[in-house]
Amino acid sequence: MSTLRELKGRIGSVASSEKITGAMKMISSAKMHKAEGALRKQLPYRRQIETVIGNLLTADAPFSSPLIESREVHNIAIVIWGSDDGLCGAYNINLFKQLQERISELRGKYGEGVELTIIPVGGKMVKAVSKLAGPKTLVAPVEGVDSKTEGEAVKGFLVSLQDGFLSGKYDLVELLYMHFKSVAKQVPAFEQLLPADAANFRKADGKVIQSRPYIFEPDVTTIFRAILPLYMLSVMTEVFTENRASEQAARVMAMQSANDNAKKLLEQLRLEYNKLRQQSITTELLDILGGQVR
Repeated sequence: MSTLRELKGRIGSVASSEKITGAMKMISSAKMHKAEGALRKQLPYRRQIETVIGNLLTADAPFSSPLIESREVHNIAIVIWGSDDGLCGAYNINLFKQLQERISELRGKYGEGVELTIIPVGGKMVKAVSKLAGPKTLVAPVEGVDSKTEGEAVKGFLVSLQDGFLSGKYDLVELLYMHFKSVAKQVPAFEQLLPADAANFRKADGKVIQSRPYIFEPDVTTIFRAILPLYMLSVMTEVFTENRASEQAARVMAMQSANDNAKKLLEQLRLEYNKLRQQSITTELLDILGGQVR
């Protein structure tokens, strides 16, 4: 009977786990849909800014901005997004592997002497990349910035990166995050933030922008310098939102897998429990019958 009690306890424990994982899946799903909705709202704004800048660039007028000026690369900053919480499967591991591959590519392209600054966003990612710190690699998390950061804090984070680029602290700033495609699919994505690549502005929704006869007031350079930071802010806001959506999608899939495993284990335990219970009843009946015969 002690074995039956143990099985009954395990069944209760697994049943509780199944309920917990099911509830966590529902919560993560709601958060994911919220982030997905925010992404859909942000996309038209970014596309419109890209269209405006694309028209500026295709116009026959000079323009300039220190944020698009390329220079020899000696110092590179890589901002990598991860999660602050666990239970999201291999989400952070996959991003960390991509970071290692990208570091190898950059050192191969710019030389082993290039200085790298890794800026992790998210507690789990901060812990993961800390092991990469070395003579030519600095890990520099930003206080007050995590995977849940929104609003003015995102703008402040962007300004700190722009200041680092303009002061010469960074010659190149790249973003590494998980691009949200669907609940079942998120793919690592790289994006060059600084210097801003003018080629990205010559297309909108995958179509090349045609030059139009605009009259610019006050002038192209002034407009360009005013709108370029808005574009970069839209990119940064979108990356933070994509990271949240991808993290929750990964958690939904992880909780679904855990829930399915709990259901299978529960079925096995119940089957084993019923067999053992039936065996115990049969043994008791045989003992009773044996006693009557004697």
